[in-house]
Amino acid sequence: MTPVFQVTAHQLELDQIVEAVLDVMFSASSAPSGVEQPGTNSYTATVGFVGEWRGAVLVQCGIPTAEELARRLFKLDTISHEDVADAMGELANMIGGNLKSVLPPGVMLSVPNVALGGDLAVRICGGNESKSTLYRCEAGVFEVTLVRTDPEGTMES
Repeated sequence: MTPVFQVTAHQLELDQIVEAVLDVMFSASSAPSGVEQPGTNSYTATVGFVGEWRGAVLVQCGIPTAEELARRLFKLDTISHEDVADAMGELANMIGGNLKSVLPPGVMLSVPNVALGGDLAVRICGGNESKSTLYRCEAGVFEVTLVRTDPEGTMES
């Protein structure tokens, strides 16, 4: 039987991955924060996992945080909407790519998708288990959600 990856059992690894990605890519330190929400008008970036383990990672943050992350990533004072979307997609991609190391062998990652909007609802079809964590860094607050899906309805416990 294939070992089950439970979303909540890997919170420490997720925290370490987020911290490392923010440090290396964005020159920012991060820590879990349960105080503030990212905001209603925000960027949401997603990458999906397919293979032996299926699911997605979502990264959401308000526009000011996303813009500051893009400035840090590209080392620019002035950034475009495309720069911000690219930075958000890269953040989700790097977190997802690093999470692959704790998932079963053979899991593949989709290309990132990025959306901007208020009252945006993202639904991961077949999502059965999820865990959201708020993080704070010098750029602001962002939320990372890990979702495990079970398209056949045979989720193991």
